[in-house]
Amino acid sequence: MKNLALLLVSAAILSISSLNAQTKKMETTKPTIIFVHGLWADGSSWSKVIPLLVARGYKVISVQNPTTTLENDIAATQRAIAVAGGDVVLVGHSWGGFVITEAGDLPQVKALVYVAAYAPEKDETVVSLSEKAAPTQLASYFKAEGGFVSLTREGITNVFANDLSAQEQELVFAVQQPTSPDVFKGVASKVAWKQKPSWYIVASEDKTINPDLERLMAQRAKAKTTTLKSCHVAMLSKPNQVLEVILEAANQASN
Repeated sequence: MKNLALLLVSAAILSISSLNAQTKKMETTKPTIIFVHGLWADGSSWSKVIPLLVARGYKVISVQNPTTTLENDIAATQRAIAVAGGDVVLVGHSWGGFVITEAGDLPQVKALVYVAAYAPEKDETVVSLSEKAAPTQLASYFKAEGGFVSLTREGITNVFANDLSAQEQELVFAVQQPTSPDVFKGVASKVAWKQKPSWYIVASEDKTINPDLERLMAQRAKAKTTTLKSCHVAMLSKPNQVLEVILEAANQASN
């Protein structure tokens, strides 16, 4: 009887240990979510989505792009991937989509999420991509200073963050990072969406990137597409809906 009791106790301990190991494995298989912001923005543009992911147990990194050249922004994202130290999902907004298309070819990257973002084909630039749809009024709100370009307050209000509150628009204007014109010289050389599962959020009220161009890029990337009635900064306008798309990508990356 004693031997039987010992066997039962040992079996119970092994079962508990196995369950704990499986639980730990499940916890550690969640990919890190890496956010890559666009031009005239910074890492705080994801401030509404980050807490929602952290509350669900995800590790998050929000890259601070220098927005000086494509190469420099790719390097910043690659450093974030190295810091993550495991599987990642890259989420790019606007110009950030160009960056994750290049940086996303690394084996650690399991999925790509484009939020009103550029998803270039090989040899394309922002300029050549933009010619595939009617132009927006964005360029009329540029302000050059010291070799860098910023958006005027009116640009933030009218075409960039047009459906946010006045208070939120002021914050977007205050934290924007000036952009070097050199970023527009960047030429796509790697196209990660051809190899990686991709999701795309079209912002139907976007006045920065033509929504028709967004739909075109999503279609040719064969991305699972969600359309939100939102301005260009959909993650600030519709954070919960953006979260749902990111979670779907992250869940697939975990399987």
